[in-house]
Amino acid sequence: MKKVIITGKAHPILAEKLTAAGYAADYRPAITREELVHELPGTEGIVLTTRISIDADIINQAPDLKWIGRLGSGMELIDTAYAATKNILCVSSPEGNRNAVAEHALGLLLNLMNNMTTAQQEVKSGIWKRDENRGTELSGKTVGLVGFGNTGSSFAALLKPFGVTVLAYDKYKFGFGGEYIKEASLEQICRYAQVISFHVPLTEETFHMGDYPFFRSLEQKPWVLNTSRGTVIHQADLLRALEEKLIAGAGLDVLENEDPASLTGTEAVIFKGLLTKPNVMITPHIAGYSHEAFYKMAIVLLEKLGLY
Repeated sequence: MKKVIITGKAHPILAEKLTAAGYAADYRPAITREELVHELPGTEGIVLTTRISIDADIINQAPDLKWIGRLGSGMELIDTAYAATKNILCVSSPEGNRNAVAEHALGLLLNLMNNMTTAQQEVKSGIWKRDENRGTELSGKTVGLVGFGNTGSSFAALLKPFGVTVLAYDKYKFGFGGEYIKEASLEQICRYAQVISFHVPLTEETFHMGDYPFFRSLEQKPWVLNTSRGTVIHQADLLRALEEKLIAGAGLDVLENEDPASLTGTEAVIFKGLLTKPNVMITPHIAGYSHEAFYKMAIVLLEKLGLY
């Protein structure tokens, strides 16, 4: 029987539909890379999330591999170019969690602009401050989106009722502007945006895109959001930008190192520095992890594989 290894947490419907399609679905959400290597012979499909990368070495040890499915967005964990030389199909399912990411980004932004977390913590301590926690309205602001793919466009759609102007930069897309959405250069976003949100894949071009020179170029002292990949923003430079008041605040769902137990000394200092800032909100990579997205990512992947 054809075998599929599911290497990360997935909705049960994924294994159910794979089984119905004649596969032996091996659900191994805690499997290590070494264990995966031993299971590769006879494996026709691999499903992954964010834990294990599929490089040329893995592919070479999987002679029966026909397809690789990524739950969610971002194909940086797969050597897609090498897979193509072996006629291995690679698919992802960003359509499944794009709305969840967009809603989370909006939640981060509204929380930051209205000092919600700070105010709640103060109230829990018996402190009642109104003037100090006066909020700033999103309505009428200029929002810059870096990347206008699945999540960027979904975030833009959620912003429409706020009456904002969206400046969207995407190096690889054109002709998507209209109404409140304006195609823009990165320089225009840096000049005019009062909010900047990153929605890009991790590539050599986007690695540390948010560095100190980037923050220095921001003329409106914007709120900065990142729900894409942690290394898109250089955290040390972000902390410096906050300390120098180059930005109003930051909402992060992703970090350069997302395992607090493995932080180096320098990483720990930077992490603690961010956590102590009242204008910083950090969540544990949950933006695309809603209950609905958990289900939809599996369905989208199955549809793209022709199994649903």
